[in-house]
Formats: sequence, C-alpha cells, structure tokens
Amino acid sequence: MDASHPVDPDGGPDPATGRATPGFRHEALVYDDVEQLTSIAAPWLLEGLSAGDAALIAVGPAATGPLRAAVGADPRVMVVERHALYRARTPTAITAFRRFAAEHAAPGHRVRVVGETDFGTSAADWREWQAYEAVVNVAFAPHPLWGLCVFDAALPEPVLASVRRTHPRLATATGRAPNAEFVDPASYLRALPVPEEPLEATRPALADDAITDYTGLRHAVRDLLGTVDGPPDVLEDFLMAVDEMTSNAVRHGTPPAGLRLWTAPGRLVATVRDSGSGLDDPFAGYGPAHGEDLSHGGMGLWLARQLCDHVAIRRDGRGVSVRLSTSWG
Repeated sequence: MDASHPVDPDGGPDPATGRATPGFRHEALVYDDVEQLTSIAAPWLLEGLSAGDAALIAVGPAATGPLRAAVGADPRVMVVERHALYRARTPTAITAFRRFAAEHAAPGHRVRVVGETDFGTSAADWREWQAYEAVVNVAFAPHPLWGLCVFDAALPEPVLASVRRTHPRLATATGRAPNAEFVDPASYLRALPVPEEPLEATRPALADDAITDYTGLRHAVRDLLGTVDGPPDVLEDFLMAVDEMTSNAVRHGTPPAGLRLWTAPGRLVATVRDSGSGLDDPFAGYGPAHGEDLSHGGMGLWLARQLCDHVAIRRDGRGVSVRLSTSWG
C-alpha cells in the first residue's frame, strides 16, 4: 500500500487504453433519520446509474428497504448485508470493496457505494474502524469507487469526530463540499491512540522476554492454547497470528524479541515485542506488503489482521510491540 503517489479522483488517461481511469472519492453524510439519508443518497445513486456507474448499498436494516425502493429495480444496484462487510475484519472489507470495483465498474466509470460502517461496541472496535476510514483514502486511491459513508447522528461524539477527520468531503442536504477538518491519513493514524488492555496488567500465562529457542516457544504456545476452552478454528487462527508475529520479530527485528500471552474466558491477548524501531508505516498490514504478488512475502502483519479481531502497533523507548487480541462467545 503506497501513500506516496496519490491518485486524482477525477481520473486521468490509462496509458494502455487511453480511457479515463477514475479513482476513489470518499464522502461522509451524517444523517438524523432514514428519510434524510434516503433523500440525499437515492438521487446521488440514480445520478450515477444514469451516467453509467454501478451502485452498491450496504447500510443498516432500517435504511436498506427505503433506499432500495427509491432507486428502483436496476440490475446494476447491488445490496449487501451490512455486517457481511463491516463486521468482517478490516483487510477483508478492503479486499471485498476492491473486488466489487474490479468486477462491476464499467470502463471509465465507478461503483457508487452507500456504506454504513458498524463501529462495534468496544474501544478496540472503535479504533479498528476509525483506522479503516483513514486507511481507505490510500487503499482505494486507484480504484473506481465513490464512497458515500453514512453515519447516524446519534453515534458517540468521539466516533463522529473521527468521521470528520477521515473523510475529504462532506455531503449534506445542500450539496457536497470539501471538509476543512480532514486530516492527512498517515498523520491521523499515527496519532490515533491505542486503548488499554486490562489483561496486560495481569500476570501472563506464558512469557519469554528474550527469545532464544523459537521452535520451543512455538510448541509452548500451541500447548497452552490446547488447554483453552474455545472454538478450534479461532484458536488455530490465533496460533498462526502469534507465530507470524513472533517469527517476524525474531528474524527481522532487533533483539531481544519477546512474547507475552494472556488467556481469559472467551478471550486471548498476546504481545510480541522487539527492541528496534521498525513498523513505522501506519498502513502496514492492511494489504500485502508487496501488493498483489504474494511470492515476495511480507504478509505476516496482513495475515495477523485477518486472523485476529484487533491488532495494535505501539512504539516506546524499549522498541516496537504488536498486540493481538481475539474474543468469542
């Protein structure tokens, strides 16, 4: 994911075909009720359909019916259950939207998306999806998508504040305009605080603060997770994520590298640390490090973000740590 080459959202010629290649537009609409949402979003979708764009609706159940009815039965209108996108993990959502763009945008046109992010209920959920709204400004930059992200005005103020800081443009009943509160995505992500994890203040079930026997540690993690009463697929995913991050720290980080792992009913947390200053890219792990060519590796953090509910990177005077957490039940 490269933030150094922004794409003109109004498009430019494709050197290979000569056709316009419109890039990503990202707008926010804060609505008071479903009627207001529909009155703004439906004409915008219809305008796009008339111009040759496709449409995707992924909003809450109260708004899906009225919005779908308002745009009619055009076969280019796709309706996706909101949680299928926004309660998946963030890299999965990014991949899904890119796929919609690749499969449904006609040459020179976009897929117009009315999407309603589900920010979840915990501080960790909030952070994950706040980060997502900043990340997509870069992750979708070259893709023919036009996102109208809609947000209920009753959402908590910290969430609404993040909306204003992560969307370059705002949509209202009076039209569309640049958003003066928008913050450069990299700056926003670097300043986004990581919520506290209470388990980290307790004694870990497993700790190795200076790893010398990586293979032995991996077996110890597997043995520990084998005692945890949880869904086998969740435990296996967590083991794989811990293995990926520990391997990265040992092979590519600055020694000493360490691992601490906590278990609690329905919850797992692990912190992997090394003593260096790497992982400074705020977009790391939201896509493979080397793009679509997976043969070059660089997939560890990307895999971890797909295997765990939350991944948080922290830096301090002792080095860099990656915190992984997963819950069930």
